[in-house]
Amino acid sequence: MQASGKNAGLGLALVSACAFGGSGVAAKPLIEAGLDPLHVVWLRVAGAALVLSPLAWRHRDLVRRKPLLLAGFGLIAVAGVQAFYFASLSRIPVGVALLLEYLGPALLLGWIRFVQRKPVTRAAAAGAAVAVVGLACVVEIWSGLSLDPFGVLLGLAAACCQAFYFVFADQGADGEDVPDPMGVIAYGMIIGTLVMTVIARPWRMDWGVLGGYASLDDLVVPAYALLGWVVLVATVFAYVTGVVSVRKLSPQVAGVVACLEAVIATVLAWVLLGEHLSLPQIIGGALVLSGAFIAQSARPTPPAAVDPAVLDPEHTWV
Repeated sequence: MQASGKNAGLGLALVSACAFGGSGVAAKPLIEAGLDPLHVVWLRVAGAALVLSPLAWRHRDLVRRKPLLLAGFGLIAVAGVQAFYFASLSRIPVGVALLLEYLGPALLLGWIRFVQRKPVTRAAAAGAAVAVVGLACVVEIWSGLSLDPFGVLLGLAAACCQAFYFVFADQGADGEDVPDPMGVIAYGMIIGTLVMTVIARPWRMDWGVLGGYASLDDLVVPAYALLGWVVLVATVFAYVTGVVSVRKLSPQVAGVVACLEAVIATVLAWVLLGEHLSLPQIIGGALVLSGAFIAQSARPTPPAAVDPAVLDPEHTWV
């Protein structure tokens, strides 16, 4: 039963990584069509909040039961990751910003080991190390060696927010008062929308772009169709499967598997947008896959053996 649960969690984590990884190939044509990147983020989060609003009403008791969890998920796991990542993009190369953001799983292992004082499996630690090296190759970090220190700090802030996404996703999963993941995500999107509204200022957006068309390499598609993909698949579906996978696996394993998002995004950009995929990126992708495989091979620590004397009254000490 435990093995089947882990396999289901691993499958959901992979599906979530694919869904998250597909956001870039749909968002980039919208940006090239005339939308500001922050406006695309606002549309993504606000659209997801609108879709999930019936679930927020259904789980309205969470506002009373888990207010801090909802606030943390919305402020950090939704708005924080997006805001800090795009802020870092304005100061450092895209590849470096992406690598810094995906240091989140490594920071997560540090949080679990030194703050929560819980054991971290060697497989998860080794998998994270291999995945980070692979990500450096995927984003070709050597192409942006002249870095802005403040931009690096912003990228690390995005990584911290990403790490806390896994912490919040697992929050309360082992207790009696387990919050429904759908309700947590719904309220997280609503809170994230409020925060991103202040940052993105959507009233300045060119709404006419959504009524036009955008280009996926040689394919011309309606802009609203790409937005629908970003909202429904790359946000709602991705967050739901991601949070459920964390609860079925563990934050440390799910975090390493999430590194596949960058690889999937790069491959999809190669296939759908015609972007070049170099040999180092292919090698890096293989390393990330290897890191995810190593991490998911972690096994829970078996319970300590019980002294037979404890079980057999005839052998108890007098």
